[in-house]
Amino acid sequence: MSPTTSEESRAVLLVAHARRQSAIDVARDLSRQLCAAGVSVRVLEDEAAILDCAGTFTVPSGPQAAEGAELVVALGGDGTILRAAELARSSGTPLLGVNLGHVGFLAEADPLAIDVTAQLILSRDYDVEERLALDVAVRRAGEIVISDWALNDVSVEKAAREHVITIVLEIDGRPLSRWSCDGIVCATPTGSTAYAFSAGGPVVWPSVQALLVVPLSAHALFSRPLVVSPASTVAIEMTDGGGRGVMFCDGRRTHEVQTGDRLEIVRSGTPVRLVRLRTAPFTDRLVDRFQLPVQGWSGR
Repeated sequence: MSPTTSEESRAVLLVAHARRQSAIDVARDLSRQLCAAGVSVRVLEDEAAILDCAGTFTVPSGPQAAEGAELVVALGGDGTILRAAELARSSGTPLLGVNLGHVGFLAEADPLAIDVTAQLILSRDYDVEERLALDVAVRRAGEIVISDWALNDVSVEKAAREHVITIVLEIDGRPLSRWSCDGIVCATPTGSTAYAFSAGGPVVWPSVQALLVVPLSAHALFSRPLVVSPASTVAIEMTDGGGRGVMFCDGRRTHEVQTGDRLEIVRSGTPVRLVRLRTAPFTDRLVDRFQLPVQGWSGR
């Protein structure tokens, strides 16, 4: 289940929202329980002084922080979990999110049940599922000038409030439509409940393999959300007539794009491995996170 099998060398990396007291408290509680069971607990050097978790080891922030660890545990909202995914992905380390945010679709554990979570970690009583991620390359005059990735989504948006951007959307080497718009979002099924959802895109079950394309305030008759094959290449060309743009990867990493740039988005060959503690259907997660009304249901 995990890359580490030796009890003597077990290690867990904690990543926390260091400006949220609840995350600090949970980090201290979880690290205490894991350390008492002989697990080596790592914390990032820029969070170590604030978390002040006794018995932990400090490691530099970066992909190497998760090397050799059996888990990365993120304590916070989806933003903290996305930050932890940047550390966990390259080493293939499974990522467990403890929800201390508002909606928290990426999270699996409840901070009120941290004792149970600690025991599940210690007994390795969890499942790991691979989530589709995106690779994006920006070409300028034929040369790749930007390369990045995303677990949730890649978006291109206008850089100035008073100007729209003009783009041509291409799917699998064929042009689909030209829009003057506020931007466009390309999302994974995991990201379908994030930015793409707020922009009017569909909710896609995590088990579905697909890419989503959602225009943002496009000035056109045809501007519906699209669901395309995971094997497709989604290309966005920044054409003349529009303003400057900004590319966001998971809403965390930003890159300037300009007229003439071409963005190519494909399924990444490196997925993100997410830990699952529960077997509840995704339907129940939707109902719980969005507080959906289900009164009157007469099923089983």
